[in-house]
Amino acid sequence: QVQLMESGGGLVQAGGSLRLSCAASGIVFSAKAMGWYRQAPGKHRELVAGISTGGSSVYADSVKGRFSVSRDNAKNTVYLEMNSLEPEDKAVYYCNTGAWASGRYFPNPYWGQGTQVTVSS
Repeated sequence: QVQLMESGGGLVQAGGSLRLSCAASGIVFSAKAMGWYRQAPGKHRELVAGISTGGSSVYADSVKGRFSVSRDNAKNTVYLEMNSLEPEDKAVYYCNTGAWASGRYFPNPYWGQGTQVTVSS
């Protein structure tokens, strides 16, 4: 059974930073690409960042230069370092396990429960 457990969300002022973590179980973590998505109220869920098994990464244009995705295969954990946060980054952030091809991330239908990120202006 695939389980993804996000943590690290919270309330931060604009310009601040947060580090999200996602602990995975029930998968061969080192063999899976991983992704971070977010969903703001009234909006579709969107890809924020993805990371391949080899450490290649892809980012949404809106977060390039501010967010960084990384993974620790020994801990079965993927991270999302978020800097220079903006009010527009407010959303529920979800972890996902998926696939990687041609420099793109493709999600599988396994999601964590999400962690709320709120950015005050």
